[in-house]
Amino acid sequence: MTTVVELGIPTDRLGFARTFDRVSTFEFQVGGMIGGSPPLVWTSGPDRDSVRRALEEDPSVDVIASVADDAGRSTTDEETAVGPNDRWLFRLAFGDGVKLFEEIVTENDGAILTAQGRDERWMVKLLFHDRESVSACHELLEQYDFAADVCRISGVNDLATARTPLTDTQYETICKAHELGYFDVPRGVTLKELAAELGISHQALSERLRRSHAALVSAELSDRSAPMEIDP
Repeated sequence: MTTVVELGIPTDRLGFARTFDRVSTFEFQVGGMIGGSPPLVWTSGPDRDSVRRALEEDPSVDVIASVADDAGRSTTDEETAVGPNDRWLFRLAFGDGVKLFEEIVTENDGAILTAQGRDERWMVKLLFHDRESVSACHELLEQYDFAADVCRISGVNDLATARTPLTDTQYETICKAHELGYFDVPRGVTLKELAAELGISHQALSERLRRSHAALVSAELSDRSAPMEIDP
């Protein structure tokens, strides 16, 4: 089943951390990250010069060119007052963090649909052919310490209407635990017995249940989609 995954990743893992340190209101949207060539990136902030200087001093990116603003004016045009919706377009070459991230995604038959960021955090939307590829990709992201949080995961056909904050694995685990009486008082099955039934370790089950509970509580207390984890 085709799957869309939305990830949140800190800027110190992918890029722009130094830029956010210098320009706290900095925001960006990458025009495309497939093909290996330096992408075009829309940026915003207090003014174009502040953003440009911050980017030029950021070791995670190289500024190839400063192209235009959102109204189509080139960078040689006379400066005008900055409006709340002003954006500036740069062609940027990203460093090793983004390159490794792209490699991990593509090697697991994934594609990067969108990438944008604010408040010192990247938000990327990925497309995979199946859940197995999602899990394999997430395991590698954990292995390379990307600190990625899954904000939403859903089938491509139900992306707009997905309501559960649980991954498939978490949902199946909660259902099996309920079926066997794990949540009953007294419990109908121990954690060790439930782990054996699911074929996973005691520790893995404990962590999976904890993450599932956290996702359910967060979803109940918030109108927004709760962060999710992809279980091993």
